[in-house]
Amino acid sequence: MTLSPPARRFNWKDLGLRALSAVVLIPLVIWAIAYGDWPFMLLIAIGASVMGLEWGDMSERRSPLRIGVAVSLGICVPIFAAELGDFSAAFVLLTFAATAAALFAKQIKASAIDAAYGVLYIGWPCVVLVWLRQQPDGKDWTVMLFAIAWCADIAAYAIGNVLKGPKLWPRFSPNKTWSGFLGGLLAGVTGGVIVEAFSAEVQLALWTSIVVGLVVGLATMAGDLWESALKRRFGVKDAGSLIPGHGGILDRVDGLMFAVIAIAASRLLLKAWGFA
Repeated sequence: MTLSPPARRFNWKDLGLRALSAVVLIPLVIWAIAYGDWPFMLLIAIGASVMGLEWGDMSERRSPLRIGVAVSLGICVPIFAAELGDFSAAFVLLTFAATAAALFAKQIKASAIDAAYGVLYIGWPCVVLVWLRQQPDGKDWTVMLFAIAWCADIAAYAIGNVLKGPKLWPRFSPNKTWSGFLGGLLAGVTGGVIVEAFSAEVQLALWTSIVVGLVVGLATMAGDLWESALKRRFGVKDAGSLIPGHGGILDRVDGLMFAVIAIAASRLLLKAWGFA
């Protein structure tokens, strides 16, 4: 087994690039969330298409473009079905798309499992995100999702690099520390509580919003770690190079992909139990 890559030193230039990227991307995302409907769906579809290409480039060395296109197409069709409001069809299409991608990969002697997993790994959160925004209170729940995930991600990076300390999972991600994990978790909870306090749509008790922030924050951290493990498995540093300071889109939204599942499940359970 190969040794894990060494931890890198804190790079202020990298932090500046991250901040500049955020200045460009965050207003676009906020506008799309506020507007909803087709602009929101198209933003997700474009991002998913790029992530599909990144997945092909990351997971398949011999035929990255063909696998990337297959994965991207397999993701986008269910997203369009979700935008039309047929979420049952969207999830069925997602399953068929994963199967089709696997069969195509097998035909060109690529990994069928990796191709199918790429469709599900990227497509499932995208369909759920479209579903979440379409709910009557979906705008504020979506804002809460991004607030928790962004706060957790930014704080984990900043606090972990400044305070350092014991490593969280050095085998797969030597740069992540327990200080960053705990700081990110606290920031995520704080972000969720603040959004709920100013929200007209999301009405939760304080303890409930804390629990939601905790669950979604943990999911964000788990998604980040899982992406690190995947990149370690495929032997790559970044999934892409589209976003300065971040790598690819997959590198930027790895935590968000787990977080959207967590917040959608939280909303469903809270509605069912009468807490929201």
